[in-house]
Amino acid sequence: MPKVVYRVYVIELSKRIFTENTKFREANPQFNGVLECLYVGMTSKTPKERFVQHKTGYRNKKGHKLSSNIVQKYGMYLRPSLYNHIGALTRTEALRMEEQLALELRRKRYAVWYN
Repeated sequence: MPKVVYRVYVIELSKRIFTENTKFREANPQFNGVLECLYVGMTSKTPKERFVQHKTGYRNKKGHKLSSNIVQKYGMYLRPSLYNHIGALTRTEALRMEEQLALELRRKRYAVWYN
């Protein structure tokens, strides 16, 4: 059985999220409004497939929602220049990299949401 690989991806969000979503705003006190608002995630799909799942409110066979409300409402497009340098990962590595990338982008003064 082939090994499942995971990828980390970044989606640009509408800046409306910063004024409309209190939790997002509180999670990003470093944001000065100059750079973009971003969502960082990880997936075993391609980033493009995962983005479509978020935008369409994807649910699994048991009816559990597996898409982010934030991306469904505010997601605009993928930002490959922010994640293409990261190769295929194991699930554990991807979970760690998702957080590392999100925190690195926050340090650069982007507003970032990740799970």
